[in-house]
Amino acid sequence: MPVIGKQLETVAPGGRGPVLLRGPDNGAESLAWLQDNRVVLDELVTSHGGVLLRGFGLKSVSDFNKAVQLISPRLLDYVNRSTPRTKLGGKLYTATEYPADKSIPMHNESSYADVWPNRIFFYSALVAETGGHTPVADSRLVYQRIDPGVREKFERLGVLYVRNYTAGVDLSWQEVFQTDDRSAAEGFCVEHGIEVRWGPGKPELTTRQRCQATLVHPVTSEPVWFNQAHLFHISALAANEQRSLIDELGTECLPRNAYYGDGTAIELDTLDHIRAAYEQEKVAFPWERGDVLLLDNLLFAHGRTPFTGKRKIVVAMG
Repeated sequence: MPVIGKQLETVAPGGRGPVLLRGPDNGAESLAWLQDNRVVLDELVTSHGGVLLRGFGLKSVSDFNKAVQLISPRLLDYVNRSTPRTKLGGKLYTATEYPADKSIPMHNESSYADVWPNRIFFYSALVAETGGHTPVADSRLVYQRIDPGVREKFERLGVLYVRNYTAGVDLSWQEVFQTDDRSAAEGFCVEHGIEVRWGPGKPELTTRQRCQATLVHPVTSEPVWFNQAHLFHISALAANEQRSLIDELGTECLPRNAYYGDGTAIELDTLDHIRAAYEQEKVAFPWERGDVLLLDNLLFAHGRTPFTGKRKIVVAMG
């Protein structure tokens, strides 16, 4: 079984990224090891930010589910959704379903909300022909790369996320809140400090939520960049997509947008600066079938590169 020690390699050269832990390619033996070494694995994730389990003999989504249940029995449902996913049974989901020719920007899962997973798991069930990496970036290093003046303003004001739900555009409120009941959706929003305004007309629903821009990790006490302003902002879209949405809906009714917490506009050069910080800290590695990537969701952001061929990554959050 895997030997834990100083000889652990990382997923990228130069000691960058999560550590790589190699197994015996025997599913039953690997599951027994995970059960016996749950605390050790958790300490590795906290100290290194993430672990890539390779060669653990996990041949199917069912094997992955068994492994995740051993590591993190309290899995989370994906409510207050930001992206389309398909539930695969239990509390397993497909990775974000987004066109294969596009990148998904780096982000920490659910950092646009007031509740988020501490751990996130990715299982490589089917490897793309080309591309399809899940790059990661250390949120501590991203925080350090961002100009202190920019950090101070975001930390003082927070981030305001505005979502407008219009039928046929982006996700419906029913999918986001996983209910067809208006009162249930509104109850969730009230519980989580989300301002709600229903129609009539278009949009059918508008929500506004002010959230954190940074956090201090509860175990390591390190500051991390933890928001999705750069992803929710209209500038995250291609220029032609921005024009199309604005022409159709107007600037006040876009499906999603981000502002400083006081409602003022975030400068475009500031958003470019944040995206550049992620890019400078990005670490990518090639998937192998059966890999499991376990990340501390506060310490590492993740994304996706474009790909060709079929690709299947399964996600669980704990």
